[in-house]
Amino acid sequence: MASETIAMNGDVDKADAEEAPSPARSKKMARPLNMNTYANKKSAVESMLDVALLMANASQLKAVLEQGPSLSFYTGLIALISISLILQVVVGILLIFLVKWDLNDEGKHYQLNLLENISTALVFIIVVVNVMITAFGVQKPNTGA
Repeated sequence: MASETIAMNGDVDKADAEEAPSPARSKKMARPLNMNTYANKKSAVESMLDVALLMANASQLKAVLEQGPSLSFYTGLIALISISLILQVVVGILLIFLVKWDLNDEGKHYQLNLLENISTALVFIIVVVNVMITAFGVQKPNTGA
């Protein structure tokens, strides 16, 4: 293990920087990537982000409904938020299927690839819809008080 000393100016002096890695460290670095674990973690993170966006859209829908039909773009916002919510549920279901299937089964590679491409396209559509929701605005502008 490299020894380090801290000089008066705060710099770290690595005396043995050229030391070879320990056997335990090299085993850890040489371990192959488990694609199932990687894909499951990736899908879990996507699911968490999907839940966060789902909650944000539900909050936006509540705000629009509370403001009522007097809100400009009321019908459009209801439609866009509803589309976003439905697509998010569909993506969530697709992610459940993606997590359950084994990546090492080559017979399912085509199906997994197709589902991954569909979910990616749906996530892109969700992003575009949410940009439009933000552009039309959910909050009623202040008319001065």
